[in-house]
Amino acid sequence: MPTPLDRATSSRTPFFAFAAIVTGVAAWSIWGQDMFPSSDPTGDPEKWTHEECTTWLRNRNLHPSPLATTAELLERVKSNMRVERK
Repeated sequence: MPTPLDRATSSRTPFFAFAAIVTGVAAWSIWGQDMFPSSDPTGDPEKWTHEECTTWLRNRNLHPSPLATTAELLERVKSNMRVERK
């Protein structure tokens, strides 16, 4: 007499669920964690607009203040940018 475990493993649903999980993990590892890249502003931060500065800070979870001026945001961006290595 088959047990509930036997009946559960004989159906195809657990197999397809497992296959979907394995496929998702493989896709994530192939593309890395940047599967859906953010639209970060590029170029010189001195020429960025207010919106570009807030986007850059928001993408890094630095919580820009909605009341901050562009100069204040630019100062925060510069202080949080990584130094390029040679």
